[in-house]
Amino acid sequence: MIFGLLSVAVAYLLGGIPFGFVVVRLLTGKDVRAEGSGNIGATNVLRTTGKLPGILTLALDIAKGVLAVWIAERLTSGDPAWLAAAALAVVLGHAYPVFLKFQGGKAVASFVGAFGYLAPLPLAAVVIVFVVVVAVTRFVSLGSIIGALVFPLGLWLIAQPPAPVMVAAVAGGAFIIWRHEANIRRLRAGNENVLSFSKKK
Repeated sequence: MIFGLLSVAVAYLLGGIPFGFVVVRLLTGKDVRAEGSGNIGATNVLRTTGKLPGILTLALDIAKGVLAVWIAERLTSGDPAWLAAAALAVVLGHAYPVFLKFQGGKAVASFVGAFGYLAPLPLAAVVIVFVVVVAVTRFVSLGSIIGALVFPLGLWLIAQPPAPVMVAAVAGGAFIIWRHEANIRRLRAGNENVLSFSKKK
């Protein structure tokens, strides 16, 4: 129990490391929260700061999701309930980071890292869906929403994981969709931001 709780706490703190904020601050001296959408995630970093910072932010946010579940696996001997809890904790940590007064990102990359470690094949299938959606529509938000929606189904069909992991996937997917509430409104209004690889002035 103690190691399980410790793994969840570590996962939350890892999730709370605001890599987008740190990367942009180190490279430009700016606060990414004052740029573009104000989000600390990779998409806003890419739009406002450029390709390299965006890719670096994405990689680090995915990595902290992987690391959180890996640590939980070591601390709890792979107990599925604690692994699932750690996966959710790292997602919540990114969305509500203690280091930025609980104002974080949408946690998609951390979700990808955590659940990619738990179920790589279903996650890879969903990444393909995400890439296709974004390539066709140029809406990263739409790709993320559809990915979060179909991942639990893909997880169940492909991996048939332990119940705690399945529940965590459903909860995490629903949370990701909820975090995109403003994007959903903009998509419906027809004024959502499209993906662009050129830095905004």
